[in-house]
Amino acid sequence: MRQQHTIGQSLTCSGVGLHTGHPVTLTLRPAPPDTGIVFVRHEVDGPVSLGASISNLVPTELCTAISANGTYVKTVEHVLSALVGLEVDNVYVELDAGEVPVMDGSAGPFVRLIRAAGIVAQERRRPFLKITQPIEVTDGGRRVVIEPASSTRITYSIQYDHPLIQKQTYTYDWSVSRFEQDIADARTFGFLKEVKNLWSRGLGRGGSLENTVVLSEQDVLNESGLRFQDEFVRHKILDLIGDLALLGTPFIGHLIADCSGHALHTKLVEKVLEQTDKWVLLSADAEPVGAQSRPTRTSYGLAQNASLPVSSPF
Repeated sequence: MRQQHTIGQSLTCSGVGLHTGHPVTLTLRPAPPDTGIVFVRHEVDGPVSLGASISNLVPTELCTAISANGTYVKTVEHVLSALVGLEVDNVYVELDAGEVPVMDGSAGPFVRLIRAAGIVAQERRRPFLKITQPIEVTDGGRRVVIEPASSTRITYSIQYDHPLIQKQTYTYDWSVSRFEQDIADARTFGFLKEVKNLWSRGLGRGGSLENTVVLSEQDVLNESGLRFQDEFVRHKILDLIGDLALLGTPFIGHLIADCSGHALHTKLVEKVLEQTDKWVLLSADAEPVGAQSRPTRTSYGLAQNASLPVSSPF
């Protein structure tokens, strides 16, 4: 087990929402131990907090969104991926609009913001959820399964009828350094032929060649090209890491995804929390927690609608 972490100081970045196209400013602020990741929307009547929890998940298209008490935040997966990938456990994510800024379409800008703020160890230790039996969700030919393993590993496969993608598979063995080097800078991608359809559905209005890898029938339209030959599948892992943040605690197991997406990722989180006989929670003392002591949705990291503590700067 490891210590919990927060950030050393508050830092801010600005951009536009990928789907709304609206300008938005995001500020990361340090949080006390056992807070988890809490989004904070500034409203006319004051700040509203939304815990990064599967209990706050709301249906949406092409992104992951949470909502509480009529307040929502869309496209949370990239900043969540950066926080989880760097093992930052406790932080407030303050927003002045309803969608996280897309930045360059990856988690890289958030990683660099977190690094600039500094990562600070806290006095409390972090529990882990250890998978003891396979848990699987499927949808036609798509599948996500998490299996017992001695460490944390993700194997992701995708297949698209495009000459630059076709079938790609990537295995990521969890570590902060590998996340920064191999995953964080992989950008979201889309197809030029789908742009008008997305706009008609109110999606992708903030997308551009500055924040999305755009594919024509044969090529990449971005002048800078790809950051990795298999950038597409690496971005899928980035998204998955962000979606798994809604579990509320790190896991130990091998997660295998085939042609999956946000909806199936979050269904797996729901199923893991439902099938409590297929995992154990390793406490801060690295001892398995018994059935009577299994976490509920209000345990550390699984808070439903986390409220701001008295010491909150908001």
